[in-house]
Amino acid sequence: MQNWTKTIERGLVSGATSSLLSTVALAIAGKKETGSALAPTNAVSHYVHGDKAARKDGASLRYTVPGYLIHHASSTFWSIVFERVAGRYLDRKTPVGILTASAATSAFAAFADYKLTPKRFQPGYEKHLSTPSLAGVYACLALGLAIGAAITRQDEPPRQV
Repeated sequence: MQNWTKTIERGLVSGATSSLLSTVALAIAGKKETGSALAPTNAVSHYVHGDKAARKDGASLRYTVPGYLIHHASSTFWSIVFERVAGRYLDRKTPVGILTASAATSAFAAFADYKLTPKRFQPGYEKHLSTPSLAGVYACLALGLAIGAAITRQDEPPRQV
């Protein structure tokens, strides 16, 4: 099992790639379904601002910035979990293994977000997006995890486990 320093370093990269890709998916789906690319990200700031965050459609320092930062922190959390749990399989550098581990992590994140978490602590963007769009957001989270895992291992030889 890899050490915590390496886990966190890799998790920060995967967290950034998964956060960016899933935020793009939120923006595309938000624009299509609500007319606002920022409404889903703003809604995440309900942790800080309550239900009124879901009613803010435009760019805002009060809603958009904390919404993105919370989303980014959540993506980074799941990336660190991904690296810690699946790191030795990711080190094999097989595309199927990386994609399988990233999809499983993203699926568990969605399950945790919507089945294990009380409504008050759910992401918030479900207030604006359909179930297929939410699936797309979590698919982009998985893709970002996979890309991050590949990037952080690009200069290392594959490891046999």
